[in-house]
Amino acid sequence: MRVLLAPDTFGTTLAATQVAAAMAEGWAEGAPHDEVRQLPLSDGGPGFLDVIERAVGGTTVATTVSDPLGREVPAAVLLHDEGERRTAWVEAAQATGLHLLAADERDPRVTSTWGVGQLLATALAEGATRIVVGVGGGATNDAGAGMLAALGAGPATALARGGLALGDVPEDALADLAEVLDRFAGVELVLATDDTTPLLGLAGTSAVESPRKGAAPEHAQALEGALGRFTDLLVRALPRPPIDLLTGAPRRLDREPGAGAAGGLGLALLALGARCTGAVAEALHVTGFEVAAAGSDLVVTATDRLDWTSLRGSVVSGVAEAGTAAARPVVCVAGEVLVGRRETMTTGLAGCYAVADHPSEVEGMLADPVGTLRTRTARVARTWSPGR
Repeated sequence: MRVLLAPDTFGTTLAATQVAAAMAEGWAEGAPHDEVRQLPLSDGGPGFLDVIERAVGGTTVATTVSDPLGREVPAAVLLHDEGERRTAWVEAAQATGLHLLAADERDPRVTSTWGVGQLLATALAEGATRIVVGVGGGATNDAGAGMLAALGAGPATALARGGLALGDVPEDALADLAEVLDRFAGVELVLATDDTTPLLGLAGTSAVESPRKGAAPEHAQALEGALGRFTDLLVRALPRPPIDLLTGAPRRLDREPGAGAAGGLGLALLALGARCTGAVAEALHVTGFEVAAAGSDLVVTATDRLDWTSLRGSVVSGVAEAGTAAARPVVCVAGEVLVGRRETMTTGLAGCYAVADHPSEVEGMLADPVGTLRTRTARVARTWSPGR
């Protein structure tokens, strides 16, 4: 049997490439006669560059950027030339990732996207004519203000102090935004995200996402107000307000798909002219998933936690949908399975298997993620492989 392993990361524990390798070892143990291919995937968060580089090759440009609290961290931009077009792939989490902060450092009131601006500046300096930015897994809630400051739109003292400081940002804080827009003229900018969280409101990024980044409920309310003020300032600072091509009316950037992604980083990218696309769909396309699935008898995906959020806009749901379209059964191996059979079947999954079947087993899984994942995958292989 031909088996395609197409996993996501296991949270911050294992990168997608490590998950695929562990699963391949497990499958070889459970069904050594099967032909196994590894195709790790990403939702635009940590590990995005590794997945893309594995698929397209290219050249890695190493650099140093600021983390969410302004400390220097290593990062990279991946360049890939195709004819006269040079694409730069950027992983925002290298500068804004939650994994860069200790638990007691997580506070979206003060974290900044400055480092993402540095990554974009590197891509421009390398002559990129197309820049794809994956924005998952971030620790910030500053609507991309820090990124704009790093690109030269305004002073860091006003824009790079975190989301809460945007509540009293000066009226002229984005005085040089037009010059930044000129730098991106002729560049195709792509916002790669499956995050559909709105920018503002009761279901907005401050209300829903900031608590996961360390904000208390009262902090989330304050961040909501600060982002509202900055959004108004940003829209008024645009020299050429975006126009809806169908109605001819001005577009509300804060209501555009992707605006609330990564604590509003999507808003700033949209203001720079980015178009929004699904990060999982982009990864499936770049890695050639459709062809790989068509040449396989079974597709196996994986994630650390299969819950309600996994049922849409995730690697698991993307693989399930694409696998079903290719008329191939798709099963999932997850660290924990927190939804029922009926829910997983609606996504197109033919089966779900937990590494930790009981809460008491979670600690052991975290202590040995590779070993427990390998063991569980071997059991799945013996279940699904028909034998020689």
